[in-house]
Amino acid sequence: MKVLKEFSRYFVGGLFIFSGLIKVNDPVGTAIKLEEYFEVFAYDFAPFFEYFIPASLFLSVFLSVLEVALGLALLLGFKIKETAWALLVMIVFFTFLTFYSAYFNKVTDCGCFGDAIKLTPWESFTKDVILCFFIGLIFINRHSYTALFNAKKGSIAVYGATGLLVITAIVAIRNLPFIDFRSYAIGNDLPALMEPSAELVYEYVMEKEGTEFRFTDYPTDNSYEFKEMVITNPEVQPKITDLAVWKDDIEYTSELFRGNKLLIIIQSIEKTNPNKTEEIKTLSLKLKNAVTWVLTSSSQDDYQQFSKQAQWQFPFFFTDATVLKTIVRSSPGIVLLKNGVVMGKWHYNATPSVSEIQHLL
Repeated sequence: MKVLKEFSRYFVGGLFIFSGLIKVNDPVGTAIKLEEYFEVFAYDFAPFFEYFIPASLFLSVFLSVLEVALGLALLLGFKIKETAWALLVMIVFFTFLTFYSAYFNKVTDCGCFGDAIKLTPWESFTKDVILCFFIGLIFINRHSYTALFNAKKGSIAVYGATGLLVITAIVAIRNLPFIDFRSYAIGNDLPALMEPSAELVYEYVMEKEGTEFRFTDYPTDNSYEFKEMVITNPEVQPKITDLAVWKDDIEYTSELFRGNKLLIIIQSIEKTNPNKTEEIKTLSLKLKNAVTWVLTSSSQDDYQQFSKQAQWQFPFFFTDATVLKTIVRSSPGIVLLKNGVVMGKWHYNATPSVSEIQHLL
C-alpha cells in the first residue's frame, strides 16, 4: 500500500506538471479549446456560459499554471491537504467534462495535452478515470504524506514557479508558442502532409440477420445491409485534411503552394489588432521575391472595410476560421511559404524585416 501511495504521488504530480507545461507553452490554443466548451455548454445547459468566452485566455493561463503548481506541490509535499482537495475537485470536474464530450460527441479533442498528444474523447475520459483512482488514493492518504522541504522552502519553490510560469505564458501570448506541435510548424511541407503516408485500406461493415460482418471487398450478396466503411490503417491518414483556400467559388489551394507566398492571416476582424497594419503593409510593399496573400475567415464586406481602413491592396482569400487559428496563434499573423514549405511564422508583435525574410528564401 505504501508503494502504491508513493507511486500515486509521483505519477499524478508528474502528469499534472507535464500537462500544465504543454498548455503554458500555448495559452492561446488552450483558450480556443475553452471557447469551444463554453459554446457547447451555453447551448446545452445555460446561456450564461457565453459570458465566460471573453475570459477564456485568462482562464487558460490560470488553469495551466494551476496544474503545474498543484503537481509541484504534490511532489514536494507542500500544503498536501489543500493540494489533495484541489486535485480531487479538478479531476471530478474534468472527468464529467470528458465523459460529456465523449458520450454526446461534443468536443472531439479535449486539449488535455494541447497539440502535443492528441486523444480521442473516450481516451481522454479513460485517462481521467485512471487519474480519479490515483487522486482518490492521494486524498485518502493526505494526512500521511511528508513534505520534502520545510514550509519556507516549499513556498519559495511553488510560488516562485507559479510566478515564472505566469510570465512564460504572457510571453507565449505576446509572441508565438515556444514549441510548435501543430502540422503547420516551421519546416513542414504542407502539400505532403495533405497526402496519406501510405495507401489507405478500407473495410466494409455489413449486417445480415442481426450479425455484423466485415469485408475487404464490397460483397456482391444483396442480402447484406451496408452499415459503414472504415479505414483500417488510420495512422497513415493525411495530417492536414481541412486546409482549403477559395474565393468566388473558385479554389486556390494548389496555387497557394506555388512559389514564395507571404501570408497575412486575419482570423476575424473583431479579434485583429489594427496597430500593426502599417508595418505589415510596408514590409509587403518592400518585399520583391514573394507574393503577399491575405487569408481570412471574415465576410467579404467586413474584410474589405478593414482593408480600406488599413489601405491594404493585397489579394485576399477565404479559409476556415479553425484552420487559421491552427496555422498561427496571432491575428494578424505572418507566415512565409516556399513552394508549400513553411519557412517562417511571426506574431504581429515580432513583424520580420525584409532582410530576415529574404534570408529564409
